[in-house]
Amino acid sequence: MTRIVLASGSASRRAMLTAAGVPFEAVSPGVDEDAAKASLRADGRSPRDLADALAELKAVKVSGRMLDALVIGSDSLVALDDGTTLDKPESRDQAAEHLRRMSDRVHDLVSAAVIAEDGRPVWRFVDRARMHVRPLSDAFIETYLDAEWPAVARCVGCYRIEGPGAQLFARIEGSQFTVLGLPLLPLLDYLRVRGAMSS
Repeated sequence: MTRIVLASGSASRRAMLTAAGVPFEAVSPGVDEDAAKASLRADGRSPRDLADALAELKAVKVSGRMLDALVIGSDSLVALDDGTTLDKPESRDQAAEHLRRMSDRVHDLVSAAVIAEDGRPVWRFVDRARMHVRPLSDAFIETYLDAEWPAVARCVGCYRIEGPGAQLFARIEGSQFTVLGLPLLPLLDYLRVRGAMSS
């Protein structure tokens, strides 16, 4: 069978693939995400296109070193209803600020996946979940971060939906896999089509 590589250090993405029975190895893509995002934002990319481009960058970079594999790159971002995007928080104070900005508002969580082979993209999928955040008091935010910081420092949106982050929401529209950072079902379908997994 074709070798599958995940170009990501994300524990959530690794856990999803493992739970789904996907045989894979994880490799850090070694991409300067901050510089790449700044450049892509300067080009005026939409949140959807930004996530897609970052996922492609990671997949292609690793695929160039591992030509015998299908390499999965992925990226997720939060797009607020005013059009701004949020990156992973750099500090607890910034995490609290992000949570206050999301409080009592709806945002989109965009997750993209790109598969590269022989150094070029061969498949891509971008999905969106609509996240309805309930009103969050300052006291709740502090208690939440007491429990979740620094674990959520690596989470776009400052939440782990599979844990206490579920308490932030009144409603979620979309796939839980997308919220966790990977449009898993379309990805599995492509891996079966390619014969990398049994069908």
